[in-house]
Amino acid sequence: MSCETEMSQLERSIDTIINVFHQYSVRVGHRDSLNQRELKQLVQKELSNFLKREARDEKAINEIMEDLDTNQDKELNFEEFVILMARLVHASHEEMHKNAPPGHEGHSHGPGLGGGGHGHGHSHSHGHGHGHSH
Repeated sequence: MSCETEMSQLERSIDTIINVFHQYSVRVGHRDSLNQRELKQLVQKELSNFLKREARDEKAINEIMEDLDTNQDKELNFEEFVILMARLVHASHEEMHKNAPPGHEGHSHGPGLGGGGHGHGHSHSHGHGHGHSH
């Protein structure tokens, strides 16, 4: 009998990042890294809301690749890719604060980089528990 519990939303999100990376990394060349073309396909299909300008601009995708490719092998391994994920999470959180509705007490968020979707528009009070309004 298995004693595993159902994965949390955060754990599922981490699993999704890993699975999406591999959906693209296995296509061409090394199975565990993204080449330029695979990164472009991933950005255009999976990150088109978070990276609007980059998804339309090949030069911008090349710049992302060069910036993240710390070992300069012209591919992104998973560790290098995760740096992009961390930057996007951080940038989206900053955007949520910037878009917070005025007059909300506590810790309040507006839409993030994606501009909508789930988990936006919630407000954290400093007391016990959290008040979420979606």
